[in-house]
Amino acid sequence: MISRQLSQRWPAALPYWQLARLDRPIGTLLLLWPTWGALWLAAEGWPGLHLFAVFTLGVLLMRAAGCAVNDFADRRIDGHVKRTAARPLATGRVTPRGALLLFAALSLAAFLLVLTTNRLTILMSLPALALAFCYPFAKRYTHLPQVVLGAAFSMGIPMAFAGATGEVPPTAWLLVTANLLWTVCYDTFYAMVDRDDDLRVGVKSTAILFGDMDRTMTGALQLMVLFALLLVGHRFELGTAYQFGLAVAAGLFAYQQWLIRGRERDACFRAFLNNNWVGMAVFAGIFFHYLLS
Repeated sequence: MISRQLSQRWPAALPYWQLARLDRPIGTLLLLWPTWGALWLAAEGWPGLHLFAVFTLGVLLMRAAGCAVNDFADRRIDGHVKRTAARPLATGRVTPRGALLLFAALSLAAFLLVLTTNRLTILMSLPALALAFCYPFAKRYTHLPQVVLGAAFSMGIPMAFAGATGEVPPTAWLLVTANLLWTVCYDTFYAMVDRDDDLRVGVKSTAILFGDMDRTMTGALQLMVLFALLLVGHRFELGTAYQFGLAVAAGLFAYQQWLIRGRERDACFRAFLNNNWVGMAVFAGIFFHYLLS
């Protein structure tokens, strides 16, 4: 809807909207659910409008910034990959300089938001920015870029605790661990979509590293995610609503394994997308625990 309006009224802005992946909100949602969960755990309920707005808008801006620098890093590769061949940088609708300027502008806007919080949160935003910038280049040097992405996608969790309480307790790192493992799992599904193209152009990923063991490894990752989340529930004394959310997440994980059984591109992509519901289920468990307690 918004993309159509942009193409009609401000056609020059449309490629930048697409570069920031604002027309594809799945990445933003996968970042939001654990960040919101951390906010609710840290504040033991509603974190207040200020923190909610800062972290929600910050996630939106930094995910968009990450997409811009990702496409800058992949500008000579995306045109050779079926799924990414139509991206704005690959087609020349956006210049490399334009992508870097967009990354800088979005990162600055996110930093200005963080400046309204406390010193610890501001300091933690610096490694978060570094990880967002470095991830796209990791796939050139390691078969574990998904681990770098997991670290980048998990920085909102300790920042949320820092913003709400002024410190990052040891229990927060349990949630970071769960989120990192989950990110590696769902981004492996994403990488399975492009595995044939990535092998041809020389891009590395966990999907290539795992090879024929991809289903076993992603299944093991899912079990570790559930175990880590059970520990989170125990340490934060979360009740029945949270346990129900984990049960739903476990069912969705089983469904994802069924989807990827044939390793077909479309099915692997659907398994990746399905993780939005996993994040929603876990957050809903946290949300309703505090709402009903």
